[in-house]
Amino acid sequence: MQLRHKSLLAAATATLALVAAGQAGAAGPWVQVGDDVKSGISGLALTEHSGGTVHALVVRDNKKPGDNRIAQLTYSEGESASAVVTPVTWDGAEPIDLEAVEAVPGAPGEYVALASRGLVYHLRLTGGTVKVLDLSPLPGIREGDDFESFALASDKGKLAAVWADRGDGAERPATVFAAPFSYDRYGDAKFGAPQSASFRAPYPTGDVRHVSDISVTDDGRMLVSSASDAGDDGPFDSGVSLAGRVRISGAGAVRLTVSDSPELLGKFTGFKIEALEWVPGSSDAVLGTDDENKGGSVRTATLALTARTDAP
Repeated sequence: MQLRHKSLLAAATATLALVAAGQAGAAGPWVQVGDDVKSGISGLALTEHSGGTVHALVVRDNKKPGDNRIAQLTYSEGESASAVVTPVTWDGAEPIDLEAVEAVPGAPGEYVALASRGLVYHLRLTGGTVKVLDLSPLPGIREGDDFESFALASDKGKLAAVWADRGDGAERPATVFAAPFSYDRYGDAKFGAPQSASFRAPYPTGDVRHVSDISVTDDGRMLVSSASDAGDDGPFDSGVSLAGRVRISGAGAVRLTVSDSPELLGKFTGFKIEALEWVPGSSDAVLGTDDENKGGSVRTATLALTARTDAP
């Protein structure tokens, strides 16, 4: 089912102003968290943000046996910003190419991680170990799909999963999907029938992955990061856009709306953003990069949100 809405953001959403890299008003500078191809951040799930410190679970897209797949991140904001990454033990069959991770609302210590070919891992974090509780595929995987994003939206106890095939350049836009989502009493993931819509990033252009990550705000607005990747040594370039909305009815039905004219919120030259996480109840987002041979970096960025009662 294709759902599209022209001029969605200009007509009916709040104004979001994202402070781009290097500009005044940024919540924190970029801090490097690794210096080689195995130490980038391909996905990030926020666990706490308070007192100028971010705590998060991050995943890495490593593929060889024994490579680190998941780690805990502590990032301190401010002029003397710093970051510490502590590897976490993976208990279960090792995944190949993890690209996203998300906390499960209402289930402390539980997370969903997604591999690029569409395998969904239900995880429980205890101390320095994550245990795989369940492994299942995304619904409706198509030949050639390549996934880098996964988000969970919550409203009154009902959940929606949002993910996307990343797309590739001018000829292949991303396809964004949304579906009702739940876990049964055995911890197995359950997806409802997905809706889908095409998405083209307003920035960057060229070798662009139209969707490198997705985050959904408290009121259902969908933020998307996009990135250009010319090779393992770059150059890299990224943008963040307000792309649409996800709504959940009282009965748990999900409605996906994607804009034909997404609003570009910020440009981040020199970085390949693969992790985007809105900080609930605030005006901040946490950004993580996977800059291949250059390693990875993390920062927070301030977003100015003005609520509107007529938002779609």
